[in-house]
Amino acid sequence: MDGDEVLGNVHDLLPGIRERAAEAEERRVLPETTVKELVDAGVFRMLQPRRHGGLEAHPVRFFEVVRALSGACGSTGWTASILGVHAWHVALFAEAAQDDVWGESADTLVSSSYAPMGRLTTEGDGFRLSGRWGFSSGVDHAGWALLGALSLDGPKPEFITVLVPRSDFTVVDVWDPVGLRGTGSNDVVVEDVLVPGHRVLRNAEHARLTGPGQAVNSGPLYRLPFGALFTTTVTSPVVGAVAGCLDTYVDAMRDRVRDSLGGGRFADDQFSQVAVARAASEVDAAILQLDRNVSELYAHAEAGRELPMELRLRTRRDQVRGTERALEAIDILFKTAGGNSLRRGNPIERAWRDAHAGSVHVANDVERALAMYGRGRFGLPVEDNLV
Repeated sequence: MDGDEVLGNVHDLLPGIRERAAEAEERRVLPETTVKELVDAGVFRMLQPRRHGGLEAHPVRFFEVVRALSGACGSTGWTASILGVHAWHVALFAEAAQDDVWGESADTLVSSSYAPMGRLTTEGDGFRLSGRWGFSSGVDHAGWALLGALSLDGPKPEFITVLVPRSDFTVVDVWDPVGLRGTGSNDVVVEDVLVPGHRVLRNAEHARLTGPGQAVNSGPLYRLPFGALFTTTVTSPVVGAVAGCLDTYVDAMRDRVRDSLGGGRFADDQFSQVAVARAASEVDAAILQLDRNVSELYAHAEAGRELPMELRLRTRRDQVRGTERALEAIDILFKTAGGNSLRRGNPIERAWRDAHAGSVHVANDVERALAMYGRGRFGLPVEDNLV
């Protein structure tokens, strides 16, 4: 199986996923049927190391799959994107940690909550961890979790990511949002558990584009910046949901135009025509820039070249602008669709809520990302874990 085959598998699943979108919203978590289909289709193995049954697919193909899923159901696309990128992150951990996660099954899924809400203290060769984390998308389907922690044992606080098995954490059902309702982004609680040293990754390694897992996963995929890959993982479902909404909008308006060919008010509705043009341009621009930047980063890694900071900053610039473009497009469609867009559960209304919900993720902090780009262009130093 390769990335192209996964994309083909996913396209066959879209009608069923679209039909189950309302169920996901009502239950506030993806149906098990959907998760099993995504597992069987190979979605979650796309960024997983080959040595653990993964595909090590080109990341652009992964994001294409995410956008397709999001067009059918924003919550499904978001969950697939977030859980899918974690296979890439686990591949940067020590070999022993990778074996812990995938030793029994290559289909084991990993959720996350990266905010440093945990307290980590050294104990022997390992650590003690306690804390409560929010917004762990897809955690109900996961056997492990990547959790952010703050270590105060050194001369200065250090941000660290900790890999914790399901047996060591509790899921608290608190997820009841306005958008992305089906992602099951619940809280995770850890109470004084011992974490072996090999299940810890220091965030400073992200900035250096290093990780102990590179010793066994030497492919170009695992030399990409965390800041570029993870933030694109957050924007891609937003863009995909809007792209799918655009197709739905066009189909609905086309039917209204056909019904009005006898001279009704939709027979030559220039407002809807302009709306489609503006929205389509924004979506196309977002996709083209996102794919261009990830492709260039991958090409540099594949050739063994250093990844230019200018390119990394441009990737973040275009990633947050991609989210902004998607919101501009969905707002145009929502406004010009008329009163029908107000009915709960219709695809336009759901996509509008999902896109705006996804936009508030910290990865979509527009001012922060644009300021970083500006600093770089002016020749000023940029220090940030999300670049």
